[in-house]
Amino acid sequence: GADLAASARDLNIGFFSRALRRRPWVRLKTAASLDGRTALPNGASQWITGAQARADGHAWRRRAGAVLTGIGTVLADDPRLDVRLVPSAGQPLRVVVDSQLRLPATARLLAPPGRVLVCCARPDPSRRIALAGCGAEVLACPGALGQVDLPALLDELARRGTNELHVEAGAVLGGALWQAGLVDEVLAYLAPVLL
Repeated sequence: GADLAASARDLNIGFFSRALRRRPWVRLKTAASLDGRTALPNGASQWITGAQARADGHAWRRRAGAVLTGIGTVLADDPRLDVRLVPSAGQPLRVVVDSQLRLPATARLLAPPGRVLVCCARPDPSRRIALAGCGAEVLACPGALGQVDLPALLDELARRGTNELHVEAGAVLGGALWQAGLVDEVLAYLAPVLL
């Protein structure tokens, strides 16, 4: 009884979140080495974790309606943020928090398959047109101090039917979500290495 109820809740946690709170269930992925380092300046830190952890991360991506990252991560690591390492019928929506629309047209996450939503604070018309030409949708969510309004972005994702949001971001965006009380769950991968 109780076990079944708990597993049903876990399977449908994003639906309940969207129905009751009008926002997706937010799952923040983080990886660290044994000495607590989460990044290296040369970008090699995207491979802190091993193949098993990467496949697990893809399984969580597959489960989510959308995957969120920040422009800092895109510029540093050029991730694809798609589902490749586990079988998947479709791709989650890839969402980039990019206050000033700095996303380059050559970014790997703009490549098919799947859709991309770029959320900015001030939509520069020429940059919007350039990104639209790459197949991305640009959404303006202006917040205080020239930043993206994160609660408004989550509201919009819920409105579009996103039940679970999987976050793979650096300290800036991850910290902003955490400080705003928007993180519901943390996936922490601890790698058996010293950086």
